[in-house]
Amino acid sequence: MSIESKRASRRHTLGLLFAAGVFAAGAPSAASAQARQEVRIGYQKYGTLTLLKGRGTLEQRLAAKNVSVKWTEFPAGPVLLEGLNVGSIDFGTVGEAPPIFAQAAGANLVYIGNEPPSPSSEAIVVPRDSKIRSLADLKGKKVVLNKGSNVHYLLVKALEKAGLAYKDIQAIYLPPADARAAFERGGVDAWVIWDPFLAAAEKQLGARVLADGKGLVSNHQFYLASRSYAEKNPEIVRIVLDEIASVDEWGARNQKEVAAILAAQTGLDVDVVALAASRYAYGVKPVNAAVIEQQQKVADAFSNLKLIPKAIVVKDAL
Repeated sequence: MSIESKRASRRHTLGLLFAAGVFAAGAPSAASAQARQEVRIGYQKYGTLTLLKGRGTLEQRLAAKNVSVKWTEFPAGPVLLEGLNVGSIDFGTVGEAPPIFAQAAGANLVYIGNEPPSPSSEAIVVPRDSKIRSLADLKGKKVVLNKGSNVHYLLVKALEKAGLAYKDIQAIYLPPADARAAFERGGVDAWVIWDPFLAAAEKQLGARVLADGKGLVSNHQFYLASRSYAEKNPEIVRIVLDEIASVDEWGARNQKEVAAILAAQTGLDVDVVALAASRYAYGVKPVNAAVIEQQQKVADAFSNLKLIPKAIVVKDAL
């Protein structure tokens, strides 16, 4: 099948998905479509949305609809979803944990799609000369992470594998830049982090990977929208997801070009983003029951540990 045929088939599939599922509310009126001249997208320093921003194809596609694109970078998923909840952005991408925290806090968001699992894109790292050699050695140690990010669940599962309770470590919550500073000066014993910060720690600091997500977590990347925006603008959301699928298809075949674009967009060295990109999973898909079941396990784990204020039903955000 030719590339154009594949794209046509994908667009048809996505169209059927949105017509039948999340966006059953129907298309907006001509008046409301004219009133909405901008889609505001939140992204982080990694992944397909950064690549999409760098290529500029979404802007070209939406220009025909008289819709512009506003991009806002966030340092981590939890603050991105805060932006979604308060109405400063309409659409964004995060890892598996932030939607759980956001939903538990009452955010009115919807899952739009997800990338395949990418468990090696996050890890627990220690300094190169650290005496910590196993997960069990983390007992009593200071472990820094961004609270509510995808790595939060990785830490929970890693401790569980080692037979440790969450209270057996000293969890320190800092955003990536501050966490790196603490790690670099020796103020913490281990750092739980995701790409490209993970790749930068390996390449620039000589950090040693104690354990990554393989065998512990799926580490899906999710695309989410505010429910009100998704219901009022199904065609725009469909176009955004379709362009994500297109750039995924291109990126999987052009790793060198991906590294060059991401380096330009993030300001990171090419060798850092090349390492991060080599671990990334391309291929956006509709969120299915199996993925939601995995998300429910994340939610239940956080609820049991009292890390979220209440138990949630993840499928309520579909």
